[in-house]
Amino acid sequence: MTLQDRVRRILVNPKTEWRAIAAEPADVASIYRNYIVILAAIPAVCAVVGLLMFGFSGVSGALRVGVATYVASLVGPFVAALVVDRLAPKFKSSGGLVAALKMVAYSSTPIWVAGFVNLVPALLPLGILAALYSIYVFYVGLPAVMKTPVEQVVPFMAISALTLIVVNIVLRWLASVMGVPGYGF
Repeated sequence: MTLQDRVRRILVNPKTEWRAIAAEPADVASIYRNYIVILAAIPAVCAVVGLLMFGFSGVSGALRVGVATYVASLVGPFVAALVVDRLAPKFKSSGGLVAALKMVAYSSTPIWVAGFVNLVPALLPLGILAALYSIYVFYVGLPAVMKTPVEQVVPFMAISALTLIVVNIVLRWLASVMGVPGYGF
């Protein structure tokens, strides 16, 4: 399956695609190499271009934002997967770190694809819609990938969503402490 096929299927028909994802052999490296590294570049590259196009930043500032955005998009999924994996038993779920990373990575697809909004700052509020759809995609995937019982899906999804939000806030805070202005999502 091509990357474009996977992205389209996770966006258009996530329930069916989660069953395919759950059945696929994978490891942390393959998920990063074949998916995260590529899609995480969309918001980062678009942030750099958007900052330069609209004159909000010089080249060095735009590049710092782009690098920080990309690094956060690479680190965030792994940290979130660690947390989701640790939370799983509390919600009668299983699957391990690879399954948790699948959940986080593939449910982040709408956010990464919507990274194009970083080209035009006025479009940034559309990122909220992508984030909401990502939460839905995560919700749909829990039974297939993490074997979450139906009655545990909503609480597991809610706690996981809050966790992902906190991870993103912490990563943004760390970037700002290191002198990188926040931009995009």
